[in-house]
Order: sequence, then structure tokens, then C-alpha cells
Amino acid sequence: MSGAAPRLGFVGLGVMGAPMCANLARKAGAAVTCFDLDPARAGGPREAGAAVAPSVAALAQAADIVFLCLADGRATESVGAEVLRTWTAAGRRGTLTDTGTTSVHVTQSLAALAAAGGHAFADAPVARMPEAAIAGTLSIMAGGSAGTLDTLMPYLRCMGTDITHCGPVGAGQVVKILHNTFLFETVHALAEVLAIARRHGVDGEVLFHAIELGSADGRAVRVQGRQALLPGDFPGGRFPARYALKDVSLALELAEAAGVAAAVGRHTADILARSCDAGHGDRYYPVLYTQIDTQIDTQAATAR
Repeated sequence: MSGAAPRLGFVGLGVMGAPMCANLARKAGAAVTCFDLDPARAGGPREAGAAVAPSVAALAQAADIVFLCLADGRATESVGAEVLRTWTAAGRRGTLTDTGTTSVHVTQSLAALAAAGGHAFADAPVARMPEAAIAGTLSIMAGGSAGTLDTLMPYLRCMGTDITHCGPVGAGQVVKILHNTFLFETVHALAEVLAIARRHGVDGEVLFHAIELGSADGRAVRVQGRQALLPGDFPGGRFPARYALKDVSLALELAEAAGVAAAVGRHTADILARSCDAGHGDRYYPVLYTQIDTQIDTQAATAR
């Protein structure tokens, strides 16, 4: 990178990426350029002061540090490689940072490509709800060298309030994947106990209130439990079941490599897969409750 003020780029302006990029544009004190395949998604970042590039290559030419926030691992690998090739062809050195939740294989592949061209790489996947992306209060789990993280820290702090350096490249993805999987397993358990309680005539509000007063209290009860499971509200536009299935599948890959059976994760992956097969793949992932509910009804009908 050259100059005292690195130029920033941001690719992927979805539900999380658009507000993250807008926060960078407002707070970083640096030029920000963004890109998304859907130009309509650039509205918020543009209003915050970001320029809009016509292509990934054009963005790479205009930026020294590029953040990726893409939901698909193949897209992350393809876009990241294009950014790195553009820098290398121009004889420049840059820093590529993946803020999405990506397989460790893709992370290591991009890191190797970056190192071969003399570039820096970090994985910095983000957690918390879209509201936190808007407020700039995300939790960020970062993997990379201390020097790379020092370079990125002022910009990560534009998007998040809690940045954890998890270890070398790939460690951020491991921690984020396991974080997500633990949450999905917890919501799965909440959905099960709610369905069982209702079949025994206990109101879900009573159940969750008692859980909150005991040792099982947790954020999942107050957020996914109260906001989604109790009212049966599973809209599109929030973290969808198909993304949850992707993340749990990544966790199962990690478990297999570690020689761990991961029975709980496999059960959660199965119910998420059934939710997607039932046409709920784009709905908020606590929609997995509907599969539990249906299964109970089916078993009761069979018993009769």
C-alpha cells in the first residue's frame, strides 16, 4: 500500500454488507469504493459517501484495502482472487479481508494466493444482528498476523465494537463457524422445548419466562425465542435457513477433521435441511420450529 491514507474497497452490499460499508464511509476518514452485482444495493453506502465501482477489477484498482462480505464461498474465492490478481498485475501490494463466514479451505486458499503476490490477508467474519451492522456494533472474530490486524483495526472499529483476534489466518473462521453453530443448536433446542410445552398445555411465554429466571437463560431466549419462536414470525430478509445450514455444514467439516462425531450439530443440520426442502430456505432460520411442530403432529396421528 502507498500513501498515508489507504483507500478502502468493499464488495458485497447485502443485509450486513451495505450498512457495514456505509459505516466505513462515514467513519474511516478514507476514500471508500463499493461494488455489488445488484447496483440498487449501493444506495445506502453511496448516501454515506462511498463511490460505486462498475466492476470488481475497477474497485481493486481504486483500493488498497478491500473487504469482502459475500454469502457464498465460491463467490468469495472468485472475487477475492480477482482483487489479488488485479493488484499483482499492477505491481501493487494490498490487504484483502473476508468478513463473511467462509470455509477454512477457501480462507487458506485465498491466504496462499495473497502471500504469493506479496499481499496481506485476514479473515474477519462478523456476528450479531443486522441492527448491529447498522449501528456499527458488530462482534468481529479475526484471524491473521498481528501486523495485519494492527493495519485493519481502525477500519474494523468503524463496523464493530468487539474485535477478537482469534489467532492466525483461518482462526477467525473457525471461531465464527462454531459460534454460529452453537447458536443454531441452541435455537433448535428452544424450538423443541417450546413445541413440547405447548403440547402439554403450557404457554410458551410462561416457559420462556421461567427459563430466563434459571440457569438456562441466554440471549437466544430473548432474541430468537421471544422475537421469532413465540409469535411464529419467520420473515425473509433476516438470516435465512439456507445460510444457517451452510454454516452448520462447515462446522461438521471441522468436526470430521477433528475426529468429533458432532451428533448435536448433525441433528440441527438435518432439521435445517428439512426446513429448506419444505420451501423455507429463505425464511428466518428459527422457522425450523415448523418442522418440529409438523413432526409431533405426524407422530400423534400415526399413534392414533
